[in-house]
Amino acid sequence: MHAIYDEYEIKAKDFIHAGEGSIKIKNTLKSLGLKSDIIKCASICAYESEMNVVMHGGEGILSLIVDDTGIIIEVRDNGPGIGDINMALKEGYSTAQDLYREMGFGAGMGLPNIVKNSDSVEIFSQKDKGTYLIISFWIDQKDR
Repeated sequence: MHAIYDEYEIKAKDFIHAGEGSIKIKNTLKSLGLKSDIIKCASICAYESEMNVVMHGGEGILSLIVDDTGIIIEVRDNGPGIGDINMALKEGYSTAQDLYREMGFGAGMGLPNIVKNSDSVEIFSQKDKGTYLIISFWIDQKDR
C-alpha cells in the first residue's frame, strides 16, 4: 500500500459541517479494504476529536495518515487549550457550554472514547495556543 495523507479543515462552532472530516476518513479507510473493527475505532476517534475542536477549539485541521503499519489521525487546533488534561481524560468531565449540552454534545466522553478506541494517544496542549492530538492504530491480523 502506498502511504496516504489527507487533511480536513475544522471550523469552530460549525455544527452544520461538523463530522464531515470523520465521514471522509471512514470512507477512505473502507476504500482501502481495512478490517471493519479498525475502521470503526478510527471513525469514532476522528469524530470525537473533530467535535472537540468544533466545541472547544478555534480553527483546526484533522489529518489522516495511512501506511502498511497503521493509521495515524492528527488533530490540531488554535483554541484555548485543555486546562487540565488529566481531568479531561475522566469520563463525564466536561467544560462544554450549556448550549452544547442542550444540543446533545459535551457529555465528557470525547477524550475517554478516543483513549478507549485507539492503540495510542498523545495529547499536547498549551493555554491560549491550542491542542495537538496524535491518535494511532496499528494494522495487524488480530481483532480489536
